[in-house]
Amino acid sequence: MKIFTKSVLAAAAFSLMAGTALAETTKLRIQTHYAPESVSGKLAAQYIDNVQTMSNGEIQIEMFYSSSVVKTVETFDAAATGILDCDMTGGAYQTGKNPAFQFVGDIMGGYDTPYQQLSWLYYGGGIDAAAKLYNKFDMELIGWWVYGQESFASTKEIAKVDDFKDWKFRSPPGLETKIFDNLGAKPIVMDFTEVFTALESGIIDGSDISALANNKSMGVYDLPRVKFANYPGFHSMPSDHLACNKAKFDAMPESHQRIMKVAMESLSLRTALTFEKANAEAAAALREQGVTLSVWSDEEKAKFRQAALAAWGDFATTDEAKALVESHTAYLKQLGLVK
Repeated sequence: MKIFTKSVLAAAAFSLMAGTALAETTKLRIQTHYAPESVSGKLAAQYIDNVQTMSNGEIQIEMFYSSSVVKTVETFDAAATGILDCDMTGGAYQTGKNPAFQFVGDIMGGYDTPYQQLSWLYYGGGIDAAAKLYNKFDMELIGWWVYGQESFASTKEIAKVDDFKDWKFRSPPGLETKIFDNLGAKPIVMDFTEVFTALESGIIDGSDISALANNKSMGVYDLPRVKFANYPGFHSMPSDHLACNKAKFDAMPESHQRIMKVAMESLSLRTALTFEKANAEAAAALREQGVTLSVWSDEEKAKFRQAALAAWGDFATTDEAKALVESHTAYLKQLGLVK
């Protein structure tokens, strides 16, 4: 029978305490534009919980919702300069820095499903191509979470490309206005807060807001004039991102880096599945409510995609943007979405 002396036990205890003390702690301040009670806000909270639990508390995250520290469009710079550590909004807010961010933020007219878009990131060379862009601004792309295609809200049926002629609708600035202007529509850039009044008064005929479930929850289809939508969508599928200060991320232990990235893959899947279910439920409820949902044919979607790709070329004015457009185009061909 082995007898442990006090000195041996003391040494063992010291070794255990030393090992515990040597465990590195990573502290991060992350901001998202989503409200904590929103579906995406709850998904973000789940991501934070997963990271902290899987790291056994070694990664400690202070989360800021609803852009409570800086404005949404300023989150990226706040992380790059150290005011925050990570940005959980989306790359499309940074197109003013470089139009290349359009092609990691909202690849308009590109992929049909979140799974195709995510496959470009992880299996189509996207993560390496995007890294060059983010690193140029002292940031590291950790991953994406994509909620799926967006749907229109409209006062008239939008069932084919020709229906866009003279259609006045609220559009975000940038690439989207170029695409729809080329198709004969009349995109009007306005703040989201003005959309409901503009629809009620007839200033606009429709609006690009968000995914069908989000549109329904906001009450846009409750407006008397707005009784048309399209589902599933085809024109816009934003990629929300998690991007962190590169110096901060590089200083993290490799195990912490791996936890952050793998947890993002989990968030990606959960986000896509959550909204796929929510959108289907919203579609059923809206049909019962008397809203007409137009399902676009493959031929009509192909027409829109060709128009979008033509606008991509005009929008891609930097080397980084051109490289991303080439990468997406090659992968779309590989998937059989472009000939």
